[in-house]
Amino acid sequence: MRFGTVASSGRRRFEGLRFGFLVGKKTTMKNSMPRRLVISTRNAHKVAEIREILGFGFDVKDLSGMSGVGEVQETGTTFEENATLKALAVSEQYDGWVLADDSGLEVDALGGAPGVWSARFSGEGATDASNRALLLEKLEGVRGKERSARFRCVIVLAKGGCKLAAFNGSVEGLIIPQEKGSGGFGYDPLFVPEGHCETFAQLGADVKNALSHRARALEGLLAWSGWGE
Repeated sequence: MRFGTVASSGRRRFEGLRFGFLVGKKTTMKNSMPRRLVISTRNAHKVAEIREILGFGFDVKDLSGMSGVGEVQETGTTFEENATLKALAVSEQYDGWVLADDSGLEVDALGGAPGVWSARFSGEGATDASNRALLLEKLEGVRGKERSARFRCVIVLAKGGCKLAAFNGSVEGLIIPQEKGSGGFGYDPLFVPEGHCETFAQLGADVKNALSHRARALEGLLAWSGWGE
C-alpha cells in the first residue's frame, strides 16, 4: 500500500469519526461546545498528539494546571492496568471525563520488551535518547525481519472514580539500526511502520496521527456509544 493511500485513508476515517461525534445521535454536546477531557499526564508531547487526533470536538487539558494531583505510580504489569491506575486516580479528584493512556514499544527479539517499561527502559533517570541507545545495543547483531516490533496503546476513560471503557490500538513495524528523523518523540526515530520506508520521526505529525497506535485507540474512543450520560 502506498504512503499517500495509507495517510489519506486514515485521515478520512478520522474526519468521519470526528463529524459523527459532533453531530451524530450518540453525542449530547449542547450548542456544539467541545467536551472537556482531562488527560492524566503532564507529558506535553503526548497531550499535543491526542489534541491533534481528537480535533475540535474536545477541549483537551492535562494535569499541568491542576493542583493537588500528584504523579501516579505505574505499578501494573500490563498497559491497561497502568492506564486504569492513572485514569481512576485523577477521576477521583476531578468531576468530569478523564482519559489516561499507557503505551510502549514491544520488540519481538526481546520477548516483548521494553513493553510497559518503555519510558523507563534504561533505568533511573531514563531519557528518550538513553532508551533508544539501550534498545540499539540490545538489538546489535539482529537483522532484517527479526527486528519486528509494534507500538501498542491502551486508553482508559473514567468519570467519578469509575472506569467506563478501555480502547486498544497497535501498529506493526521494524526497528532500524540507526536513528532517522527529528520529529516525534520516544522511539519514533527508530520505528518504521509497516507499509512505509520512513520512521515516525520522518513521516510527520499528520501521517503519524492517522495511523499510529494511539490514533487507533482514540478511534475507539470517538466511536464509543457512552457519551450520552
